[in-house]
Amino acid sequence: MSVIKINAITVPADSGDELAKRFAARATSVDGQPGFEGFELLQPSDGRNVWLVLTRWADEESFNAWRESASFGHGHRPSGADDGVRQRPVGVSAELWSYSVADLGSGE
Repeated sequence: MSVIKINAITVPADSGDELAKRFAARATSVDGQPGFEGFELLQPSDGRNVWLVLTRWADEESFNAWRESASFGHGHRPSGADDGVRQRPVGVSAELWSYSVADLGSGE
């Protein structure tokens, strides 16, 4: 059964475009990871300042293996680390939420 991981990132009002730009630059970096099923970046449309990074995984083990991988470390290093010019973080805080897809049964 799939597991859902949601990274809720609080972003100042003037930084949402930069967050989207940074995610776009590495959007496919998780593709090909064993157990990875999908990714979405959800932009608030109701005045909130919390963006949601939603990923779907085949199981908890697949997610944990990715978090311990070099790919995760590379994708989550400070922006600009390769050229020596470090950009400031976009988010001011983040929380990781974990969900599983509810089994609604057949109703019989």
